[in-house]
Amino acid sequence: MKFVRDCCQHFLLAIIIQLLTGATIGLAQPAFNRADTLRGTLSELRSCFDVTHYDLSVTIDSSSKSLSGANIITFKATEDFQQLQLDLFENMTVSQIQFENHPLEFTREFNAIFVQLPRLLKKGDKSQLVVYFNGKPRVAKNPPWDGGFIWTRSENKQPWIAVSCQGIGASLWWPCKDHLSDEPDSMDIHCSVPSPLVCVSNGQDRGVTNDMAGYKTYNWHVSYPINNYNVSINVGDYVLLHDVYEDETGDTLSLDYYVIRGNENKAESHFKQVKPMLACYEKFLGKYPFPADGYALVQTPYLGMEHQGAIAYGNKFRTGYLGSDRSGQGLEFDYIIVHETGHEWWGNSVTAGDIADMWIHESFCTYSEAIYVECMHGYDTAMTYVNALKESVQNNASIMGIYGVNHEGHYDMYVKGMLFLNTLRHVVNNDALWWNTIKSMSDTVFKHSATDYNEVVNYFELKTNIQLRPLFEQYVQCSELPILEYSVKRKNKQVTLRMRWNAQSKNFNMPIHIWAKGERLRFEISKKWKKIVLPPTFEFDQLTGYYTLKKVKTRNSVSIE
Repeated sequence: MKFVRDCCQHFLLAIIIQLLTGATIGLAQPAFNRADTLRGTLSELRSCFDVTHYDLSVTIDSSSKSLSGANIITFKATEDFQQLQLDLFENMTVSQIQFENHPLEFTREFNAIFVQLPRLLKKGDKSQLVVYFNGKPRVAKNPPWDGGFIWTRSENKQPWIAVSCQGIGASLWWPCKDHLSDEPDSMDIHCSVPSPLVCVSNGQDRGVTNDMAGYKTYNWHVSYPINNYNVSINVGDYVLLHDVYEDETGDTLSLDYYVIRGNENKAESHFKQVKPMLACYEKFLGKYPFPADGYALVQTPYLGMEHQGAIAYGNKFRTGYLGSDRSGQGLEFDYIIVHETGHEWWGNSVTAGDIADMWIHESFCTYSEAIYVECMHGYDTAMTYVNALKESVQNNASIMGIYGVNHEGHYDMYVKGMLFLNTLRHVVNNDALWWNTIKSMSDTVFKHSATDYNEVVNYFELKTNIQLRPLFEQYVQCSELPILEYSVKRKNKQVTLRMRWNAQSKNFNMPIHIWAKGERLRFEISKKWKKIVLPPTFEFDQLTGYYTLKKVKTRNSVSIE
C-alpha cells in the first residue's frame, strides 16, 4: 500500500514553515547528513516500487544474540526502473539478493542497499526479490525509547527476547523498504526458535512446524497493511490465555494474552479491563481495525509498544504507569493497555506517511486516553485527566518534525497533542459534530491508510466548516503556546475586560470561555484587542483550552488585580 508524495517539496516546505512561524527560534537546528536523507527521503529509487507483501523468515540464536533469515519482497513497479533501494543496518550482513532465481549485484551506503536488476521493469510489472541476511542486531539500550533487541531471561530463567524499533526503524533487524509511506498489504512471518521456547508475532497463528536440531518454526499471517516498525517477534516461555469479545452488534473478536509462565492468574484478573476499554474505543473510534487478525497482548521485558495485533505489554500487571497514577485521581486502569491499544486506531490503522508526522500517531492516541476516561468516568473527570500533566509540557520545540530525513517532532506530541485536541473540541463547541469528526477520521476516511499534516488539517476544516488551520499551525508547527493578553478595569461594579491573542501563527484566532455568575460565556478573540463588559467576578475556563494568560497594560486601561 503506497502513499505518494513529493518528499523533497515537503522537506523544503517544512523548513520554510518552521522559519516563518518561529517554531525553532532560539533552538539549535538539527544537523542532517547523507545517511539521514537515505533513510528518510522517498527518493526515486524507493518511489519506483510499491511493496505488496513481505514473507519474512527469521531464526533466533539466543546464545550468540544473533539472527539469520530471508525476506521475500513482493512488489509492483509504479514506474519504469532498473535500480531500487532497500534498507538494512550496516552492522547486519546481506549475503545474497535473488531475482528470478539469479543472484544480483548490489552496493551499500550507510544503511541503504542499492540493488541493480538485470532488466528494466515496466510500470505495472509485479515481481519479487529474495534477500538473505544475518548478523547481530542492535541491542536496545533503553527500550522502547532507544530501539533494538532485548536479550534477557524471565523469572523462570528461560531466554526472553523481544524487539522494539519505533523511530529507529525495522531495518535494524530485517531488510525492507523502511519508509512509513509504504506498508505491505499483508505479511507472513516465520520465526524459528529452540524448543521449548515460543515465538509470538503479529496477526493470526498459522501453526507450528518442527525443524531439525530441536528448533520449532512459528508461523504468523498479517492480513492487513502493517507499519514495518510494528512487525515484532517475542520469544519466551509463553502461555496462551484465550478469550472472546462480543460487541453490541454481536460481532466477536478473538482476544489472546501471551504471558510468561507463572503469570496466568495475575493476567487473567488484570486483563478483565480489556473488554470495557474496547467497548469505549469502538463507541468513539469505530470497530477494532483488524478483526480478522484478532487482538493480543504479549508480555515483554520492556514497558510497551503498539505492535499491531500483538501489543507489547510490560507494565507488570499494575495500574497507572508502572503503578504511578499520572492523573492524580486514583483511576484504576492500566495506562499501557489503554494507550497502546489506542494505537491500533492511531498509528497502526491511521498512519503518518513520514515520521515527521508522528504527532498524528501520538497526539490522537494520547487523546484516546481521555476518551476512555470520559467513557468510563464522565466529562468532568476526563477534563481533569487531560489537564493533569500540563506542567510536563516544555513548549520549546515543534511537535512536528522535518520531512525527508527521518526526523520526528518533540516529545511534547503526547501531552501537548492531547491538550490541543481537547482545545479543538471546545473550539468546535458541538460534541455531536466533534465525535463524528473523530470517528469518521479513524473509522472511514483514513482507515488502513497513510496521511500527513495537510490532509488532516483539510479534513478537520471540511468536516467542521471552521477555519482551523491557524490553530494547527500554532499548536503543531510552532513551539510556543498562544498567549491571551488581557487587562482588567473595574468601575461601578462592572469589569471592562480587554483581550487579544499573541501568537506565532499569522492569522491566529480562537474563542475562549469565561465563567461569570455560574455561566460559561464564549467570546471570539483574534490578534486585535477586543473589549468586553462583564460582572464583577469572573474566571478564565482554562480546562477547555490550552494557552497562557498574561496580564498587560493597554492604552486607557490599567491592569488591576
